[in-house]
Amino acid sequence: MPGARDLEVHLRALVGGLAPGEELAPGLRLAEVTTECGPRLTFETGGTRVHVEVARLTPGRRSAVQTRRLGLSYRFDAAASADGRALGVAVCRAVATAAAGREEAVLAALARDAEMAEETGDEPGARVRQVTVERLLERAEGGRYYTVTPYVGCLIGCKFCYAQSHVAETRALLGLAPAPWGSYVDVRVNAPEVLAAELKAVPPAPIKFCAVVSDPYHAIERRHELTRRMLLTLRDARWAAGVLILTRAALIERDLDVLPAIANAWAGISIPTLDDAARRHFEPRAASIPARLAALAACKAAGLRTFAVVQPLLPGPVAPLADALAERAGSVRVDVLHGVEGATQEFADPRWAAAGSLAWQQEQAAALTAALRERGVPLWSGELPPGLADS
Repeated sequence: MPGARDLEVHLRALVGGLAPGEELAPGLRLAEVTTECGPRLTFETGGTRVHVEVARLTPGRRSAVQTRRLGLSYRFDAAASADGRALGVAVCRAVATAAAGREEAVLAALARDAEMAEETGDEPGARVRQVTVERLLERAEGGRYYTVTPYVGCLIGCKFCYAQSHVAETRALLGLAPAPWGSYVDVRVNAPEVLAAELKAVPPAPIKFCAVVSDPYHAIERRHELTRRMLLTLRDARWAAGVLILTRAALIERDLDVLPAIANAWAGISIPTLDDAARRHFEPRAASIPARLAALAACKAAGLRTFAVVQPLLPGPVAPLADALAERAGSVRVDVLHGVEGATQEFADPRWAAAGSLAWQQEQAAALTAALRERGVPLWSGELPPGLADS
């Protein structure tokens, strides 16, 4: 088993090994430690959740509070008032006080782990690390559902993906060299075993395979089969609170012998356009549009609850897309591009430049939404589709 540990262990070490539920200071309780969207310690105080983001000090980077080696910033679940900003700074200061005498040892441990889990090229064109984790299930929206991911980093590597900047922060804190999004992945090799233990201990709630930081069916899944093994774990545990999986890959069809055996399982495919030329331009390592449509149809034929996500919207005909989704998806979520991220060059191409503007995205979203409504397709927003959100 690889010796490198997941970053969460080191984040907890910064605050003295504090476990969720324990207090860092009177009235300031650690709620959770997450790394999926960047290194983050979440605290609760007086009914308010404060997320403290941890990063190495770098020139030009702004932070609310600094230690000798680290910069700490804060976020809230909603917009903060002036009093909220003062609270955010106060929580960051409490973390800085706890970390001041520990950060050198923690950063040294991170360096040792980086050596123990040396990035290899065992997946063509990719830097792969094998790591172990102590915890997998991440509470979301106050425990309304959990997110889970067997990988961090995505080899599909859509350049407009908004997760890339968050995961880059994680790499920086780990002391790993910068690398293009889509060229690296951490493989959580003990994920199925950790999940099996957690399912016995946590309150039931839907589990969402988090496609933000890694597609559960990207190329490396063919070798490691962690997603499949985790689905088998959920099946064997008879988890009935709901399981949702979203992908841009056709490999989901491999697991149609497992998914239907999981009570309340939902399968979704991201389909941003019917124009496969647009897909090749923006998502060259994702499955083709025909392959995705076939996968969604296969999921429906297998008896799964199906959905589609259209985000961002890419150029292509609207009415035929609505027809294709209405035939295969039980519901659809439509959302716009949230910044071009690393896709500046792709959107600079005159053939596709209009799609990079918010106005175009909103216009296309409105047209597709109207077309889907005309066809009687349920629409939803947020993180869970109707039915699963209410289960």
